[in-house]
Amino acid sequence: MKSRVFVLSFFLISPLFAQDGRDTAFLIARDAFRVGDYLKLERAAATVGSDHDLSPYVEYFRLRMNLEQADAMTVRDFLDRYDGSYVAEKLRGDWLRLLARKSQWEGFEAEYPKLVAPEQEVLCLDLQARLARNDKTALDEAQPLWLSLLEPPDGCQPVLEALIWEKRVLADDVWTRIRRQFEANRINWAKATMHYLPASQSPDNRQVDAVADRAMATLVKLPSSWAATRPGRETAALAVQRVATNDPRAAADQLEKLQDRMGNSERLWAWSEIALNAAKRHMPDALAWYAQAGAAPLSDEGHQWKVRAALRAQEWGVVRSAIEAMPAQLAARPEWIYWLGRAYKAGGRTTQANALFQRIAGQAHFYGNLADEELDQAIAPPAKAAPISKEELAAATANPGLKRALAFFRLELRTEGVKEWNWSLRAMSDRELLAAAELAKRNEIYDRAIAAADRTKNEHDFSLRYLAPFGDQVRSVARDQSVDDAWVYGLMRQESRFITHAKSGVGASGLMQLMPATARWVAKKLGLKDFHQGKVNDTDTNLLLGTAYMRMVMENLDNQPVLASAAYNAGPGRARKWRAEQPLEGAIYAETIPFSETRDYVKKVMSNSVYYSSLFTGKPDSLKARLGVIGGRVADSPKDADLP
Repeated sequence: MKSRVFVLSFFLISPLFAQDGRDTAFLIARDAFRVGDYLKLERAAATVGSDHDLSPYVEYFRLRMNLEQADAMTVRDFLDRYDGSYVAEKLRGDWLRLLARKSQWEGFEAEYPKLVAPEQEVLCLDLQARLARNDKTALDEAQPLWLSLLEPPDGCQPVLEALIWEKRVLADDVWTRIRRQFEANRINWAKATMHYLPASQSPDNRQVDAVADRAMATLVKLPSSWAATRPGRETAALAVQRVATNDPRAAADQLEKLQDRMGNSERLWAWSEIALNAAKRHMPDALAWYAQAGAAPLSDEGHQWKVRAALRAQEWGVVRSAIEAMPAQLAARPEWIYWLGRAYKAGGRTTQANALFQRIAGQAHFYGNLADEELDQAIAPPAKAAPISKEELAAATANPGLKRALAFFRLELRTEGVKEWNWSLRAMSDRELLAAAELAKRNEIYDRAIAAADRTKNEHDFSLRYLAPFGDQVRSVARDQSVDDAWVYGLMRQESRFITHAKSGVGASGLMQLMPATARWVAKKLGLKDFHQGKVNDTDTNLLLGTAYMRMVMENLDNQPVLASAAYNAGPGRARKWRAEQPLEGAIYAETIPFSETRDYVKKVMSNSVYYSSLFTGKPDSLKARLGVIGGRVADSPKDADLP
């Protein structure tokens, strides 16, 4: 109770949470802008005044609502007065879109270089501007978009079409784009791309619909002449791909019957799609099907899952060759640097392996940690930076962007606050970042403290990067539930970033992001008779239910924190299903989790736990020891079905 009184007192006296009529007026102005009520906006703007922290946004609302009628001098005056701010960046982007819509390309090109972080559509509008003055180098820059931009915004469509008119994209390229869109399950976009095919290669719309909705039936009932035309062969390959997304083996059976009548390109691509989907399901035939695909061009996802399939099969030669075949940008990612090093080490090429490990050693992430251990280096926080001075904290407090962000948080406008905060960190030095982190910590906006401390390059403070708020409560409940407090913090840091009222898109709530059904189930198991859903966001209740659930999944999953972390995110049934037939290195289990969100989550939770352990004990910790070895798959027991 005493701690709650203190927290309440903080909220009452802190300037961050001091409400006034002008705050209310700002909220009215914001709502008026969103619904297009100019008169209401003007009345609210008069109350907000010109010296409120969020006054620039009210100016933005007024100018943006009438941007079509605004003159260039008015816009430039705003951009000059708020130069470097997030609100100026927003207006500049809006202004550039308007200039492009009016085909005022000269004005667009004069303003565009001042945009700091252009969104994809504005990047495309710049290419349009250059094409309008016949700058053919714009086509060179646009070329990679053909295969990477599978859902193009409106402003990018003319650029993609220019590639076709200029014959930079031919029929083969159009079919490749269609295949990529099918692989990404962007069927309607694939249908739109088909309009760019020459008439002789354009498939029948009804047949395409049948492939999308009834792929297996389409394959079984292919007309006898299906292989006589390119559209017929491509459509059959697309149908195989659609079947493979649900049943790779059934797709392989169908392809065996059809492949002799397919062209080389269609046949190899179809095998690569069967292999990709089999690898995601941890099917033992995945590598054999990748072999059937031969030299088929793979998407980034196809490349990565070939490596993952080889990791689960312990085929280190295939791991090596598959990573070496990746595009350079993909192969330069830490996970593939690490696994290539492991493949070299398995092949006796220790010097080359260590050179790769050295490239990522010392980096504060899962694969940086593993590389450290491969080089027999301890995983521990770097030397702590000197404490932030009063002057540095005062400068952060006076920073206009950070002040605007804190004002948004005060008004519970978290989305706007996060954007303003992150923008303000953009050009900060390490010392400024640490001061911003300290400012956020003092205002109990822990996620933004972490976001600031996470960006430092040379001077670090891992006590800010790995904040541990609610310490007494967490340690007490972790001890009562017999779970490692470092793991609890590692998981909470990933789940909610310590936002007590965080709510996910799927309904998970609180510090430990508990789903309603899970919270009710755990509360019942613990015998909490007075529990109701409204208590989920209560800090003590949320911590109790979350740590109790961590204990339960740990006990159910061989006391293996990797499995338990995966279960916390994706459910214990999936965590069990993802085990291999034979014991598997914990790092390989983590890397081969089929869900990208869960895969990233588990790796971050485990790395977080290592740093929290080191901060709590003052001693280095071992990620490899925490990962351990995942036991082979066993039949589910009746009690497994009870655990949500």
